[in-house]
Amino acid sequence: MARLQVLAVAARLPAWAEQACAEYARRMPKGYEVERVALKDERRLAATLPKNVRLIALDERGREFTTAQFAKLLDVSNAFVIGGADGLSEGTKRDAAITLRLSAMTLPHALAQVLLLEQLYRAATFLTGHPYHRA
Repeated sequence: MARLQVLAVAARLPAWAEQACAEYARRMPKGYEVERVALKDERRLAATLPKNVRLIALDERGREFTTAQFAKLLDVSNAFVIGGADGLSEGTKRDAAITLRLSAMTLPHALAQVLLLEQLYRAATFLTGHPYHRA
C-alpha cells in the first residue's frame, strides 16, 4: 500500500477547495491512502513526518512530470509538502528528495492543494488501470 501525505502550511481552505480535496482523497483506489495534514508553521514539519517517507517539496522552480512519470513516484510512501504564501524554506527544499512543480504559473494555495490531490488520484487510477486517465 502506498501511504501518501499532503502537508500544507497555510490557513484554512475555503469550502470549495476543502470539498474538492476531500472528494479526491475519498475516491482513491484500494491500496492508496491519502492523509491530509494542515500545518500552522513549517517548523512543525519534521515532527509531523513519519519515518521512511520520501519528502517531496512543491515549488514553482521544481521539476515537471508527466502523469506517467508522476505515477512512478507512488511506488513508495511520500509526503508532499506545500508551503504557505511565501513558499517553503530553503532548508525544506534542500531536505526534499524531489522538488516538484505543478505549474510554471503561480497558483493560489487552495488551488495548488486541489490540483495535487487530483493528480494523486489520477496517478493512482493510472496505476490501477482505471479509465479516469485518458492519454
